[in-house]
Amino acid sequence: MNIILLLLLSLAGAGVQAADNVIQIAQEHIDNLGVKLGKPEPASQVPVLYAPARIAIPPAREHIVSTAQAGLITKLYVAVGDKVEKGQALAEINSPDLLALQQQYLKAVNELELGRAVYNRDKKLLEEGVISGRRSQETRSQYQLYQTEAHEARQLLEMAGMSVGEINRLAKTQRLTSLLTLRAPMSGVVLERMAAAGQRIDNLAPLYRIADLSELWLEINIPQERIGDIHIGDQVLIDNTEVTARISLLGQSVNPENQTLLARAVIKETPAAVRAGQKVNTRIIQGSDKVAFKVPNAAIAQNEGRAYIFIRTDQGFRVQPVTVIGRQDTDSIITGELTGAEDIAVTGSVALKANWLGLGGDE
Repeated sequence: MNIILLLLLSLAGAGVQAADNVIQIAQEHIDNLGVKLGKPEPASQVPVLYAPARIAIPPAREHIVSTAQAGLITKLYVAVGDKVEKGQALAEINSPDLLALQQQYLKAVNELELGRAVYNRDKKLLEEGVISGRRSQETRSQYQLYQTEAHEARQLLEMAGMSVGEINRLAKTQRLTSLLTLRAPMSGVVLERMAAAGQRIDNLAPLYRIADLSELWLEINIPQERIGDIHIGDQVLIDNTEVTARISLLGQSVNPENQTLLARAVIKETPAAVRAGQKVNTRIIQGSDKVAFKVPNAAIAQNEGRAYIFIRTDQGFRVQPVTVIGRQDTDSIITGELTGAEDIAVTGSVALKANWLGLGGDE
């Protein structure tokens, strides 16, 4: 600052004059003050708020894989971080209880076949008048009971974890097995393994946590005093990445511990730059309904609570009041009586401000 003031003092008698909002200064003196020129860049988006956020998995895209049968884990086929496809084998469990369910199913299937044969025979005898209608009705009722029991036994096997193909193979071969293959209910990534090979587990014990990471959420903490500034559909940028999201929900209550409101933004087609559970810094961006421009922060001078930029003229500079509507890194978004074709001082605004206000003007 002392160097700038000395320069200004040396220029005081060299034709540098300031009147109202005009600074008259020759080109050689502009060079001495280190002033560089640039043009304001059109800006269609305005950064509204910087806020911390956490990357979360939508509940509908996360699944806990558990077994419906108690037993011994004999094999684990996947590990944390592995990608799996729906129906892929995850683990093998030796479950004696599965044998009892298979026996019950085969018994029900055999009784159903016998009941079907008796029903078809009595149906034919009824048509020939050999048996009464009452006997035919009793046979039909018994056949329907066998159907219900077979369907129930099959459902129990499905609930135990056997696939349709495995159940059909059991009915065809009549061969029992105590080995149960646990399969992925969805395509996704293994986030957690909760058991080990050789471990005995009870029914409904969790083995894996799997999630579909093709869509993630940003859970953003909005200070309560800024709630009115944020809207559904606002764009969200994650710092130091190219990841973008859109706000899809604004919470209806404020966290009493930190007085923030939860805003949720959806990240589509999740890139490798972010991970579930990660804490990040975000910027919320809104479209501007005004003609706005981006300029370096160094181009703006503050005086008595107002912002100004310096526009180059033939005689020197014109002091132009502007409104700062947003900041982004080293740049500010401004509005004012600008066309975008102006040459403005992007450096040296401190010296120009001191000249405008008079030497020693308060920064």
